[in-house]
Amino acid sequence: MIKDFKRRSIQFLLPLFTLAAFVGCNKDVSLSLDSSRNETIGLVPIDSVSVKVSTYQLNIVPSSATGMILVGNNKNDVTGSVKSTSYMRLGIGTINSATLPDDAVLDSVSLVMPLNKYYYGDTTQMQKISVHRVSEDITQTQLDPTKPIYERPYYLPSLSIASTKKFAYETNNLAEISFRPRVRSIDSLHFRFNDMISNELFSLIKNKDNRVSTSSSFQEYFKGLALVPDAGNTTMIGLKDTIYLQVHYSFMNAQGAKTSGKQYFNIDNRGFQYNHVEADRSATKFASMTLSNPEIASGQTDGYTFIEGSTGVVAKIEFPTLLQLVNDPTIAINKAELVIEAENSAQTNFAQPRSLVLMIANSLGNPIGLLHPPFGNPNEVQQAVAVSDNTNYGKYTFNLIEYLTRFKTTYKNTSLYVSLPLQNLFATGDRLILSKQGNEPKIKLNILYTKFQ
Repeated sequence: MIKDFKRRSIQFLLPLFTLAAFVGCNKDVSLSLDSSRNETIGLVPIDSVSVKVSTYQLNIVPSSATGMILVGNNKNDVTGSVKSTSYMRLGIGTINSATLPDDAVLDSVSLVMPLNKYYYGDTTQMQKISVHRVSEDITQTQLDPTKPIYERPYYLPSLSIASTKKFAYETNNLAEISFRPRVRSIDSLHFRFNDMISNELFSLIKNKDNRVSTSSSFQEYFKGLALVPDAGNTTMIGLKDTIYLQVHYSFMNAQGAKTSGKQYFNIDNRGFQYNHVEADRSATKFASMTLSNPEIASGQTDGYTFIEGSTGVVAKIEFPTLLQLVNDPTIAINKAELVIEAENSAQTNFAQPRSLVLMIANSLGNPIGLLHPPFGNPNEVQQAVAVSDNTNYGKYTFNLIEYLTRFKTTYKNTSLYVSLPLQNLFATGDRLILSKQGNEPKIKLNILYTKFQ
């Protein structure tokens, strides 16, 4: 059969390990096909291909209108601590002075916040959350329409509030609770407001004050609420944004019996609810990573690399010399898989993310889109689902065949960001610390290709 072909090929698997440059001299390995005809296949090791891995801090993470109120703290020795304080602006909801009975008497004012069953951290410890009155207007950031699209992340909406944004709130709290977060069995958190603010709000309703006649007038008087975790908290708790600030009262009905009633304030615009997230990495290898210095190579962190929700941390991957391979006219790439390993959740204090995605970033470091399934629907997102085996690691595998095929055209001068899915990146505290071997992250690119000669 060999004599029927003018070209000879051989396929082999080339693993490219993180930060390993495969240093060595080039060799020509000849495999004899037919000694009588002097036919050979040239097999040349690709010594120059390498993978560069860094931990990267995204510049802007929009955390408003995610549907998740995230409150709490957690920490670990590798990446440091993270704290989330949630802000929200309230509208008048069902507040209506005209329907309040003349003889109504205040019973209580309470903030009811349904849990959405999300948590991240140690839930065996007591947690404390306090509610504070915001003292300045909660405002959104307007996207600059004059700024070129390649200079900003593709996912940034026209109006949003970034997770780094902070608004002032009063020192004295309106309410606080301590609880053990049995998030699977507790439906809601109930904060009973102190007498001073309760009487103040009830008086406004009873006296038909203009400040409770419309949401806009109420927001001028009452800027909003901030839910603040105690410094000793050990977990992040997720709550739904369908919250109710309930005003409970009692009155005598037409039959002369004591009757209870309630009206409530609620969030009238989800775009003004967001989570302010702060990270303290001062005691870690990532202390130098900031918004102004967003990238830190794995070689500077003893091989540690991580991904984190709400703070907007991703793992940046570059292939500095891959262009040499894809430009070779004698090579046809058949398969390309990026394999990322992480410690199994059973051996860590925090659960692994169920899946990861890849963002494509331009030369300025701005994400320009998500990697979709190869040669498929461009509106679909390729997700790598965690798969565990009998080793001590879980694995995430991405198909990069289309990315490599277009590496010298569409994706020239780009890099990849390994990230949580966007909903998790913007709204949760999920984290993934990549596994490492020695001082190198366990990330490899497997390429199966055919070389013609």
